[in-house]
Amino acid sequence: MKLDSSIAAVVTGGASGLGEATVRQLAAQGVKVAIFDMNEAKGEAVAKEVGGVFCKVNVTSEEDVDAGFAKARAAHGQERILVNCAGTGNAIKTAGRDKQTGETKHFPLDAFNTIIQINLVGTFRCIAKSAKGMLDLAPLEDGERGAIVNTASVAAEDGQMGQAAYSASKGGVVGMTLPIARDLASEGIRVNTILPGIFNTPLMNGAPPQVKEALAASVPFPKRLGNAEDYAQLALTMITNGYFNGEDVRLDGAIRMAPR
Repeated sequence: MKLDSSIAAVVTGGASGLGEATVRQLAAQGVKVAIFDMNEAKGEAVAKEVGGVFCKVNVTSEEDVDAGFAKARAAHGQERILVNCAGTGNAIKTAGRDKQTGETKHFPLDAFNTIIQINLVGTFRCIAKSAKGMLDLAPLEDGERGAIVNTASVAAEDGQMGQAAYSASKGGVVGMTLPIARDLASEGIRVNTILPGIFNTPLMNGAPPQVKEALAASVPFPKRLGNAEDYAQLALTMITNGYFNGEDVRLDGAIRMAPR
């Protein structure tokens, strides 16, 4: 897919981190970008900088997602690109003992379900609704109608202690990539997923410098945390390379996560 001002895109979680970097790289190619995010102040600011549109969207809400796509399409037309970066995580052991009281407890199921709803169901909700809209687009010269990029995590394959919900949600994103790509192949819509390793995103900002240094040292090569621009570059490759389809690609400096 050639990127220019005739192309519209939607990026979920586009107000910061991996999503923001992707928004900026798409906009730099002339693409008209809509940002789906919960952070209104940051989302509006980024949208203004790149000449895009901000849509306040909680991906767990059917109404929010429908309203977001309606607003984005009213501004830019039907999107040919969807990049799913909205997501979150938590760290709770499946079962354990309270260090202070010795009381046994288990992972609260509502906390588990929250992560599944945001990372997995939210991603699928946006894919299904975006793909439905793409079906009405005229195909490009090569028969392509659209391209979708999802965000999983290396935790989908080697999750650490406490990451049962997070790993399950991201493993679900990996698991559904190929069947969705197969579902949409006859309509010329490609689907791929990126599995980032340890990235220097806003979620990492609260970590002490020595923790960041230790994490960077654990990466085989290059010995640094991933940058959001690394993710965006791969996302754009998945979008522009028409033979890239049905793939799940680790972007992690060859790291394999230890149990903790």
